[in-house]
Amino acid sequence: MTREELFELIAEVQRHQSELDDVEVKSARGGTPKRLFASLSAFANRSGGGVMLFGVDEKQGFNVVGVGNADQLQREMSDLASSEMEPPLRPEFTVEDINNKTVVVVEVSELPTDQKPCFYKPAGLKNGAYIRLGNTNRKMTDYEIFGYTSGRTQPTYDEDIVRDATLENLNRAKLESFLTTLRNTRPGANYLSHPFEEVLKQIRIIREVDGILRPTLAGLLMFGKYPQEFEQQLVMTFLQYYGTTETEKTPRGERFLDNRKFEGTIPEMVEGAVNHVLATIRKSSLIEGLYRRDIPEYPEEAIREAVVNAVAHRDYSDFVRGSYIQIRLFADRLEVQNPGGLYGNVSIETLEEEQSTRNRVLMRLMEDLHLVENRGSGIRTMLSAMRNANLEPPKFQDKRSSFWVTFHSHTLMNPKAVEWLNQFADRPLNDHQRLSLLFLRHHEQMTNSDYQRLNHVDSVIANRELHNLVQLDLIQQHSTRRWAYYTLNVPAEVKIIKLPQTDEEKILAYVWEHRFIKRSDCQQLLGVSGIQARYLLQKLRKRGLLRLEKRGRGARYIPPK
Repeated sequence: MTREELFELIAEVQRHQSELDDVEVKSARGGTPKRLFASLSAFANRSGGGVMLFGVDEKQGFNVVGVGNADQLQREMSDLASSEMEPPLRPEFTVEDINNKTVVVVEVSELPTDQKPCFYKPAGLKNGAYIRLGNTNRKMTDYEIFGYTSGRTQPTYDEDIVRDATLENLNRAKLESFLTTLRNTRPGANYLSHPFEEVLKQIRIIREVDGILRPTLAGLLMFGKYPQEFEQQLVMTFLQYYGTTETEKTPRGERFLDNRKFEGTIPEMVEGAVNHVLATIRKSSLIEGLYRRDIPEYPEEAIREAVVNAVAHRDYSDFVRGSYIQIRLFADRLEVQNPGGLYGNVSIETLEEEQSTRNRVLMRLMEDLHLVENRGSGIRTMLSAMRNANLEPPKFQDKRSSFWVTFHSHTLMNPKAVEWLNQFADRPLNDHQRLSLLFLRHHEQMTNSDYQRLNHVDSVIANRELHNLVQLDLIQQHSTRRWAYYTLNVPAEVKIIKLPQTDEEKILAYVWEHRFIKRSDCQQLLGVSGIQARYLLQKLRKRGLLRLEKRGRGARYIPPK
């Protein structure tokens, strides 16, 4: 870390008067602080890693106080990271003198997914693994630990047998139709010529246990007569809220406008949920010739992909098999949440490029039934559909125990937005930059990653175009490197330019407020002579904008009838 970056980081902490989600502050005046293993673990497990800042005191307004012994601090931190953490960590140290006070920076890099979670060896995996939550470190739950360790191998929970179910609980007509389709599309697949039950075993729709054919979880969810007879919680729920929060109530005191549950097979649940969302959300009408076309608040393609991804990629392990997929509609957004975080080598940053399949059998069946058109394309389809509708990209959140997709309803490009952008018509902006300015009208800040996803560009282009907006004084950059984010540097509303009033406009405004005006009032209002005041008043009277009431000393001008 450079000296300039350190100054910016300290300034950022002081501005917030708080630690950040990726920055922890310690005074260390009296020696090396205790329990630093929690911070090392949390940052090593955090997306993007984190920084520990020693020599800055939270109790003194995050001012620089300096560490007691910089050499000892580095030795003890290095020993802790390399000897007592599993896997061993190799943090980077930076030592700087600020106003004759020593500050030590320890940068902890994120571990590769297949090495997480990092934990404190003396406490063991269960009690020594931590996760960063806001600006605090919290011990990982058993499920959060499982989420990482299970990602090191291929899960097979979708291949688990459903013990109380038999082949009779599957819809034979749907299975026959499915196999017929496969034989037509794969004429060279010899295994499809085998007997009916043998084929079902080969493609993992059923498995034989103790001489009894039982459906796998994937087989039951795709072809069951009523899957919820055996897996009651594997459903989708839909809640429509009145406002923008879960606590807002209708004038009648109700929290929900709608509350539904969707059951059946995965194809039935997907179709039912998507159709209900489309029927519930607001629509605008577009007249095309003799016909009217309804345009939904959120693109159907984006909604469908989010719901399909939720069932395809959710965690079906025993930890969360009792949890269901939730769809929540608020006044300003639509949320789709599924149990289980991201799996494998996929991260929030690489969602568009990487793909890793948690549920292999289920995914293959969904592909064969054309619920999934092309493995790994769902995220790109969502982003494209939202861009084409002039809506901002969906927000993706990996909370380790669940994955969230949030669609926001505000249209980035509309008449008011165009009017606002027209203020900058004299600036050399491209479409990417205009769209990012509109994004910042609705959000407090933007990162390089936000810009990339919004405009479908790489990091280099995003950085160059954001820097150009900073130079044009339209946005402001805060911090540097991975901490950099940008805020709007111009008013978020249309700037109304008031032109100077003419003398006639001033007179009419005075009459509008006071209901009349005398010549002496006009003289005082405009700072003119009596002759000039009389001339202006007479001119307005001749134009029918004023009429004379009384004459002589009591003469005054009033609005026309």
